[in-house]
Amino acid sequence: MTTRVRRWLGQGAAGLGLSRSLVIYWRPGRQRGLRRMYEPFVQPGDLVFDVGAHVGDRTLAFAALGARVVAVEPQPLPLAWLKRLTRHRPAIQLEAVALDARPGSAWLAISRLHPTVSTLAEAWRQALPERHPGFQRVRWEDGIMVPVTTLDELIARHGVPAFCKIDVEGHEAQVLAGLSQPLPALSVEFIQGALAQAVECIDRLEGLATYEYNVVTGEQRRFLWPQWRSATALHQWLHAGAAGIASGDLYARRTHPPAGPEAGIACASGGLNHG
Repeated sequence: MTTRVRRWLGQGAAGLGLSRSLVIYWRPGRQRGLRRMYEPFVQPGDLVFDVGAHVGDRTLAFAALGARVVAVEPQPLPLAWLKRLTRHRPAIQLEAVALDARPGSAWLAISRLHPTVSTLAEAWRQALPERHPGFQRVRWEDGIMVPVTTLDELIARHGVPAFCKIDVEGHEAQVLAGLSQPLPALSVEFIQGALAQAVECIDRLEGLATYEYNVVTGEQRRFLWPQWRSATALHQWLHAGAAGIASGDLYARRTHPPAGPEAGIACASGGLNHG
């Protein structure tokens, strides 16, 4: 990955930020751990949405499991990297858009040195530096207008995903507001200082179906709890401060899927009791 990283250093601060992301997310051994974690969710031929694909580490992990992947990324520089990364991979389709509750356009605030935290969420961006020590030096010095679509529109174009990863820096609840049907399984990012967003996500999911939940802390590739927990238990955990965890992802899987084709998809994501 060193040679690839060097190609972006000539892009100034933005290139340095992307290079940092490549070092973090493409470090040796990471792909193997991602494939192992996602394998019970994703079967060969399944459709997966990677919303907030960034530098494509999870996109390629999904594809390596045999999935058809729709990778959603509105940032120009990460998108250029993704185009290069996936140019010979027909199972991966790129969507150069952001997601929201409604289609249209929106302002994407971009951090050149920390592109992984570029966001549509203005209130989140303004509040988090005061609430989370890891954000005290983050600056969003750039921004662009980007086209916006919804999960429902993505589903209309591509189909219903077996798994949907959502990592959009404080905008997860708004993305889920653009979804009107339950999905078999998905993940959403949470971060200390903005846990109310995670609570909103759970409430939205429970309005669509009944789910059970688990947590992955930071960039770990294993689940926090040996047994999955109810929405009520997750509410309590989040309201108590999420055990002080700086950031991570909430994973949700349906507990009582309907009979028919969806049942087979949901069964494929069962039995995930990782320690």
